Order: sequence, then C-alpha cells, then structure tokens
Amino acid sequence: MPEITLTTLQSLKAKGEKITMLTCYDATFARVASEAGVEVLLIGDSLGMVLQGHDSTLPVSNADMAYHTACVKRGNAGALILADLPFMACATLEQAFANSAALMQAGAHMVKVEGAAWLGETIRLLAERGVPVCAHMGLTPQSVNVLGGYKVQGRLESQARQMRADAIALQDAGAAMILLECVPSELAAQITQAVRVPVIGIGAGPATDGQVLVLHDMLGLSLTGRVPKFVKNFMAGQADIPSALSAYVSAVKDGSFPAPEHGFNA
Repeated sequence: MPEITLTTLQSLKAKGEKITMLTCYDATFARVASEAGVEVLLIGDSLGMVLQGHDSTLPVSNADMAYHTACVKRGNAGALILADLPFMACATLEQAFANSAALMQAGAHMVKVEGAAWLGETIRLLAERGVPVCAHMGLTPQSVNVLGGYKVQGRLESQARQMRADAIALQDAGAAMILLECVPSELAAQITQAVRVPVIGIGAGPATDGQVLVLHDMLGLSLTGRVPKFVKNFMAGQADIPSALSAYVSAVKDGSFPAPEHGFNA
C-alpha cells in the first residue's frame, strides 16, 4: 500500500471514498492490517481493556501508549499511525506537549484527544508545533464517570447543536480529523457535511467519511461477552484473520458496513 498521509485522507474525503481505520497494538497485526488496505492504524487506549484487562481506559499511561505505538510502527506497511493521548495526558498544555512528543517520537503520525471545544487552544498549539490532532467527540470513554456510563451522546437537540458547533470550532482550531463515537446517525451526517476535515465514525452511522472498530471486536473476541450494537464480527465465514481484515476494508469501502442496525437514532 502506498504511504497514507493526511493529504491522502483529505483526498479520499473529497472523492467520497470511505476511509478505513482499525485499532492496532502490535507489530504483527500492524503488518497484516496495513497489507489488507487499512488506511489508519489507531493505537487506542482501548488497550487498557482488551490487552490489560481493566474495566475502563483510565489506568492506561502515556508510557503504555508509546510502547505500543513503537510496536505498531515496526510492523506497519504504509498506514497512517494515530495514537491516543490517554486519561489526563493533556490536562495542561505542558503535559500535552510532552506526551504528544513522546508518542510522535515513538512513531505516531497524529495524536487523538478526547473532548469538545474546550480543547481548542491545546489543538491549535499542538498543530503549530508540528503535531497533527484528531478530535474525539461524542461518547468519550475517558469521561465515562462524568457521562454516567457508555451512552449515546447528542440525542437532545440542544446537545446536537452544541456538538455541531464544537466540531466546527475544533476544525477551525486546527484539528486535522474528527472521530465521532456513539452519536445519532443523522447528527453524524450533519457534522460530516459541516466540516472540511475527514470524519471517522464508530456507532455513528454510514454517512461519515470513514469507519473504525476495535480490532478484537471485529474479530469476534470479547472478554466480557457484551458486543456493542455497532460491532460486526468479520471473522464469521472467513478462513483466517487476513481475510477478515480484507472483508472489513471491502465492507466499509462499498458502504455495506455499517448497516442501519449498527447505528443509533436521535
């Protein structure tokens, strides 16, 4: 696969071709996923749950993230590498600078931060210093205790209006990508149309510019046995993991995933 850059992703959005993203935490899966055509490998702080066995993402450290980012870097065959800034890693500007630098030096091409318009200054200053940023909005797992659980966000019109405004504000602050998690499909479509940057969805319907799933979820693996509504098991009917990853890429590209049953209504 040719090397994927931010320019590539912008071009895909402009052409209306869907972008594929998967979480990834090691060199072997990085090689297999990138060779299957996955354009973005996300080292998610979801590793706290699927690799470390925690009940949330909160215990994950930036050192954990840097370690797994370096692993993915070694196996990657051309995908863009996106790494999460974990819980409290950007509580201050100084922390944001230091922790982002560590992830970029480990091999990330972009960092992801969870929040809303209040992140504007952090995103602007990181972008000015050569760190591209993806803004993660909607259900933000690091805020699970404030949100009262893993719940769909933006169902009320006042919340939807605020999320649309926040997305535009973060784009204008310098965000190079937006990720929407567990928001109503119609709202995700409105935000995707309202901003110039690529919008990736998870539980956000089919109208976003691309899709992301947790690797273990789409391979039918779960510690808890609870499968989120927006997940599809791509191992079903496949002979091996590379075939499952290729099936995921094809389904996102041809628009058959996500189907209506994978999304949420307002």
